[in-house]
Amino acid sequence: MRNTYRDEWRVMVTLKPRRPADLGLTGLDDLAEFVAPSGPITVAVLPRRLGKLAAGMSVSDDMVSRDVEGDYRRRCEEIAAELRRRPQVDEVNVKCTETHTCSHCRLRWEVLTADEAADSSTNQDEHSVEGEPVCCTAAIAEFRAERGIPALVEAGEVA
Repeated sequence: MRNTYRDEWRVMVTLKPRRPADLGLTGLDDLAEFVAPSGPITVAVLPRRLGKLAAGMSVSDDMVSRDVEGDYRRRCEEIAAELRRRPQVDEVNVKCTETHTCSHCRLRWEVLTADEAADSSTNQDEHSVEGEPVCCTAAIAEFRAERGIPALVEAGEVA
């Protein structure tokens, strides 16, 4: 049916600096005044690649992990936990990009919306419903079989 891939892991951190040291600007107290930014500063902290072994040496993440997604998630949670201990950190969230594809045709996963299901011009037949895949007949057949919806009638067949 639908496969989900997660990549581009990152930790989004929102800073609320109150003094120059909160931004790493130390040793300037005698020379400068500090004007705090008008709002929070949000930055992305990227985890080091799993396959990065040393400077200039790396291998595929799959070669060092049997659970790449889980290892990236854990690495980001570790980064987030460390960031939460910092006084200038206001908010921390672990994020990733999710991509959904069809397990049959490998195309991007898309389904009929409620409006599309109500519009006969966007339906496969009179049994099309909200949530039905639109990428390939194999995905539609699987979806319908799981829900007890009558199968698609192939071109030339009698219903």
